Amino acid sequence: MRASLACVETGRAVIQIVPISAVPAASIEMLLDDAFGADRHGRTAYKLRAGVGLIPDLSFAALSADDTLVGSVQSWPVEIAGFALVLVGPVAVSPALQRGGIGRQLMRALDAAAGDTAMTMIGDPEYYGRFFGFSSDVTGEWELPGPFERHRLLARNVPAGLAGMLGPRKAALAA
Repeated sequence: MRASLACVETGRAVIQIVPISAVPAASIEMLLDDAFGADRHGRTAYKLRAGVGLIPDLSFAALSADDTLVGSVQSWPVEIAGFALVLVGPVAVSPALQRGGIGRQLMRALDAAAGDTAMTMIGDPEYYGRFFGFSSDVTGEWELPGPFERHRLLARNVPAGLAGMLGPRKAALAA
């Protein structure tokens, strides 16, 4: 077994949460294809992070007891109106294991690492609101570089009053 950040029991399995860097990138891509389809690259969330690398300290993988990749969460540097925040997603779980608590454990690992970091995501408001404090309360004046459902554009630890286009963090693009 790899050195893990946490070893937790979900509804269906015992998993290890490890830094995403402990897993081959090709394995992550296969998981994402399985969870979201090979056409996922055209989605608005992918445009939001175009040209920047993920944030390693805020990106995790879930491994089964036999070191099989069963889930991942990635985080990306974005900004709006010069305000830096973290884009969460995708949160992916192997289709056969979805609804078993793996995604929730990945988000808990992210929560522990991120603290009160300003974050945003495109996701289910009921789920991410109830369990992780995300809401659409401050995102009403935000624009994205593609189609999106306004009620699914969520944020937490972000001040009210920001407006404009959400996109890759310029400092991260320059690096």
